[in-house]
Amino acid sequence: MKAPERGALPRGLAATLGRVYGRLTQTVQGLSDADFALETRCPGMPVGPLLVHLLYDAQRALIAFASPAVAEPDRDFVSYWRDFPPGPESDTSFVKNIAAAYRRPGVLVQHWREVSEAAVRAAAAGTSANGHRIETQGHVLDASDFVATLVLEATVHHLDLIVGLPDAPEPDPEGLQVTARTLDGLFGPEAWDVIGWDTTTYVLKATGRLPLDEDDLDMLGPHAGRLPLFG
Repeated sequence: MKAPERGALPRGLAATLGRVYGRLTQTVQGLSDADFALETRCPGMPVGPLLVHLLYDAQRALIAFASPAVAEPDRDFVSYWRDFPPGPESDTSFVKNIAAAYRRPGVLVQHWREVSEAAVRAAAAGTSANGHRIETQGHVLDASDFVATLVLEATVHHLDLIVGLPDAPEPDPEGLQVTARTLDGLFGPEAWDVIGWDTTTYVLKATGRLPLDEDDLDMLGPHAGRLPLFG
């Protein structure tokens, strides 16, 4: 197996986000009503409610880019996730109720497409301006760092979404690399040096989507107790 490559964030992160969101759209368009009720890797969030969760994330991006911040950044694309430690599963009743309120799954998909595409356009405009900063979740980030957090969120949830959809497209490769780069920053170089997973396995195991087996525990040694890296 080849572990994910480290390195700086790629240029053109808004284009990466566009591809990541586009593959999510490809995944959900044309699904049946029954498909939207399939379980995902997120406990208590079937396909429909998980898409609502992603929709609200894209909506949050629109609000953030329309409300630029003047304060200095206090988080980057790595440290942002330290505010989301592993913990008890959150209440999913809100997204379930919203998903149920859509008359047909196709209406939800159309809403997702419109909002996600608008978020990508806002990201492109925001990252093209030097020094653009945004405020979200009580913190200030540079625009590119913020877009990287959106890429991670969508990429990880893409993997969550397709667990019961064998014909669905895989996540965007560059989105996976941005996600792995973020995990590298959270894990640290000492832990990184022992990791031998491929990129997708790294993402799934480092975020607690897949359990660690005996070989993993042997490979990670004392670092195993640090997983999952965030909730």
